[in-house]
Amino acid sequence: MKKDKVYLAEQTLLKNYNKYYKLAFSYVNNEADAMDIVQESAYRAIKNIHTLKDDKFIDTWIYKIVINQCKTFLSKNKYIAEDIDNANLPFNDKYENIDLKNALNKLDADEKAIIILRFFEDLKLEQIAMVLDLNISTIKSKLYRSLKKLEIIIEEG
Repeated sequence: MKKDKVYLAEQTLLKNYNKYYKLAFSYVNNEADAMDIVQESAYRAIKNIHTLKDDKFIDTWIYKIVINQCKTFLSKNKYIAEDIDNANLPFNDKYENIDLKNALNKLDADEKAIIILRFFEDLKLEQIAMVLDLNISTIKSKLYRSLKKLEIIIEEG
């Protein structure tokens, strides 16, 4: 049984590596750090696969691990994140709009995660609620507030 779950985790990680990498990169804006985060997330997913209750939620579960690793990385490396936020870095993936990228970096971690997961990763609100361990109504209200906040940031910027 556990071997089946490990195999499922490995296959999901391989299939969706680019999605997890792009998510991590959107948080840390550094290729090497994003790769490290995805690697650590993969390790944690395989190590803790026995805690996954329902196999159909494995992708959502791994997203949660990646986001938590991003948050841990940023909290440990806060000074690096602030330097990167103030730099004009090329951003060569599907988050190409530099104004949007800068605005996203001004949101708090949950707000940023909700926007990225909803609009860039096309997750449903129910999946986002599972990833972030929040109530669906909380996700809806945070999404609405985050969009308003983004609009204000972009207009002012």
